[in-house]
Amino acid sequence: MSTLMKISIITATYNSLKTLPDVLQSIMSQKYDPIEWIVIDGGSTDGTIDFIKQHQDKISRWVSEDDAGIYDALNKGIRYATGDVIGFLHSDDIFASYNVFNAMSSIFKNTKVDGVYGDLQYINQSNTKIIRHWESCDFQPKLLKQGWMPPHPTLFLRKSVYQKYGHFDLSYSIAADYDFMLRILKDETLTFVYLPEVITKMRFGGASNKSIKNIIQKTKEDYRAITSNKVGNMFSIFRKNTSKIKQFFN
Repeated sequence: MSTLMKISIITATYNSLKTLPDVLQSIMSQKYDPIEWIVIDGGSTDGTIDFIKQHQDKISRWVSEDDAGIYDALNKGIRYATGDVIGFLHSDDIFASYNVFNAMSSIFKNTKVDGVYGDLQYINQSNTKIIRHWESCDFQPKLLKQGWMPPHPTLFLRKSVYQKYGHFDLSYSIAADYDFMLRILKDETLTFVYLPEVITKMRFGGASNKSIKNIIQKTKEDYRAITSNKVGNMFSIFRKNTSKIKQFFN
């Protein structure tokens, strides 16, 4: 029996047939065991369900049903997860290497850390070009007032963090991940470690930046998150947005 901690990975899908094979390959290529892969589908009609059924021997648990969006799907996955550590791999994403889980588990095993995060790269649809490189840094509480956040797709947390703080707030349509991270990062009893390597590659064009309308909505929700959590103000949101510019030139 393995003495390694179990890592649960949650993937939310909706009409994701085009990219889901890459997600499967990314998870199966990890040189690590045990892995729990949970797929939460929102009622796909493009053949995603058939693909899931064809590969369900590699999936620990999957469901397909109507939901209230990606955060609702992720919340379901968190409730189903039985791993010691929980991470996400969205249906457009892949892990940067086959050694991500080993690197993560080594930190969790050898420290009392509650969460680990790393760097993120935005890539084009064919994974042939890096569009944006998000290099993070060691966590300091004062960074929150500057609009800082770790790249959420790279964040792995102990299950105990979710047991303490619950799930994503569905009153946010775009920024529930930011709100959740602010809730946990401002908790001085929790410890977070930065792993200085690319953890996840994300295909460019997510919900938060696909239109001017969404960018405006994201800014409004970011402001609500940072003020309701009492860690910043509009200047923090300005810093949060302008800090992204250099990521296109790294």
